[in-house]
Amino acid sequence: MKKRNTQSFSRRLLRIKAALVAVSLTLAGVLLMLLNGWMANLDFGPWSWLQALPLGELGGTLFGAGLLGTLFEYTFRRDQEESTVERFRQIIREQAPSMRDAVVEGFAIHPDDLKRVANPELLDDIASNVMSLRLGDEQFAREIYADIRDQAFRASERWYDVEVHVRLSSALDRSTAGTPVFDVTVEWEYTTVPSSSVRRFSCVSDREEYRELLLDRPTTSPWLMQNRPGVDASSRDSYEFLELTVDGRPQSIRRSSRKTGQTYSVRLDAAACSGEPVRIRQVFRVVTPTWGHRLYFELSQPCRGLSLDIDYTNTDIAHLTLSDTVATSRSVQITRSPVNVAGRMVAIDLPGWLMPRSGFSATWTLESELPRDEQRRRAA
Repeated sequence: MKKRNTQSFSRRLLRIKAALVAVSLTLAGVLLMLLNGWMANLDFGPWSWLQALPLGELGGTLFGAGLLGTLFEYTFRRDQEESTVERFRQIIREQAPSMRDAVVEGFAIHPDDLKRVANPELLDDIASNVMSLRLGDEQFAREIYADIRDQAFRASERWYDVEVHVRLSSALDRSTAGTPVFDVTVEWEYTTVPSSSVRRFSCVSDREEYRELLLDRPTTSPWLMQNRPGVDASSRDSYEFLELTVDGRPQSIRRSSRKTGQTYSVRLDAAACSGEPVRIRQVFRVVTPTWGHRLYFELSQPCRGLSLDIDYTNTDIAHLTLSDTVATSRSVQITRSPVNVAGRMVAIDLPGWLMPRSGFSATWTLESELPRDEQRRRAA
């Protein structure tokens, strides 16, 4: 309404200016014609050349321009404006589909064009509307989009070509002294652009502390270990970070311990923090009770292309099952080593993107837990 009032006022002001100009020209023309008639009856002597000036013609021209301008302004201008507006509307109606298709196609093919004209809120609305059209449910589309968007924005890194190698082995020397445990060696390798020059790896026994450390990912990678006989979260025998390399270059490691756990800090070198993608490899060793029957590996950042393998050759595990908790339409490929080979391994491969908090669980059954008939059959 305010914009319309402004346009109406501007139009009235323009008409007033045009009328003033027309009246001024008419008045000037009349004055010049009167002046020419008055000068024609006078004797100017040496200044008689003034009578040769075409004041009458000039006055007639100004008078005609002012009169015709006034007549045109009040007679033809309104019809001309209405004709122009109607023609413009007709052009818009005819070309609107082509213009709309060109704009939509340009935004779809050239995201930079959309970025220049749209703010984040508008981009969110566009994305939500597109999903709503595709899914046929506006509420579902908006909530799903908001959830995925928030997860992606909170992730400070993106990991590519992630490889996880896990090796389980029986720790006989410690199993005889306390809780029977497995030694678990875990190796992560991935390509990323580090968001921070510091990496920390913590093992804690307090669940509240563990939840707080989860908020500091990817800077901090926590491991929860509840203290039991033979298992101590603050001891190197229970948890030890072994190595971190960046493009094959070893990084220095510092360790600190406390009553509830321990932390290993790694400061990446200058080459690793250049803003270019690097290949990071990190290895740690941990123990887990054999009767726990479960290990869980969670993704802390969005990952594209993941492979995970678990080698449990040097254990008394009879069956090991690897399951995933990922929400993806891509099929997960799980492979096992053949029965007639010495080694025992299970692997899982998943292409495409995985969101944070996705994970993989390894559960097992020990040889001693099998029924006796099954034990005899396996022994035979």
